[in-house]
Amino acid sequence: MSGCGSKELSGEHKQVLEALVKIAGPCGNKDIVEATGLDKKVVSSKITSLKKKGLVDSPVRCKYSITEDGQVALKC
Repeated sequence: MSGCGSKELSGEHKQVLEALVKIAGPCGNKDIVEATGLDKKVVSSKITSLKKKGLVDSPVRCKYSITEDGQVALKC
């Protein structure tokens, strides 16, 4: 687990992570779009960026869930 310092999140990143927490289980882009009200292209780009940071993983193809690091980052 990592601290807060290196993983600054934008508002949209936080919205995506919060949606993943609320949905509580692997979910697709469509679910995240509905939960956040963000455009689907924005959601796709934020998911890609969050995956690179290790804050989101993809346990099933095209489904996403928040990681432990993602939960920590959301609390920062």
